[in-house]
Amino acid sequence: MDRRPFWQRKALAEMTTAEWEALCDGCGRCCLIKLEDPDDGAIEHTDVACHLLNEKTCRCRDYANRKARVPDCVQLSPENIAGLNFMPPSCAYRRLAEGRDLAWWHPLVSGDPNSVHEAGISVRGRVICETEVPDEDLEDHIVEWPGEDGTEP
Repeated sequence: MDRRPFWQRKALAEMTTAEWEALCDGCGRCCLIKLEDPDDGAIEHTDVACHLLNEKTCRCRDYANRKARVPDCVQLSPENIAGLNFMPPSCAYRRLAEGRDLAWWHPLVSGDPNSVHEAGISVRGRVICETEVPDEDLEDHIVEWPGEDGTEP
């Protein structure tokens, strides 16, 4: 019997709904507002978060209804994750789609749901709600830290 954890022995498309949902580390980085350069398509992350993001728990306040409330919210799937270049490199879905393993701080690896926060990966304490920032000021909120993946060199 293969004793490896499910994410090491199953392809993303083979996972159950519960396994798929468990991959989310609760960092909240995917809920940051992103800007795309119209010239070269480069993605810039901001420290401005979706109004549905709970800034303390780093989880969606209305996960079940997020698509209805935020029409441009992207629902991740095994079919689309490889093409979502705006997902942070720390994202478990992206990491697995790229053939990498989960990071040491991921709650499924550490066994501690707070490890993502303790490792400084989550957005906790680092974001402002989109309702507080006019669209024309978004460029003033571009940050580099969502590009960090939290792995040791």
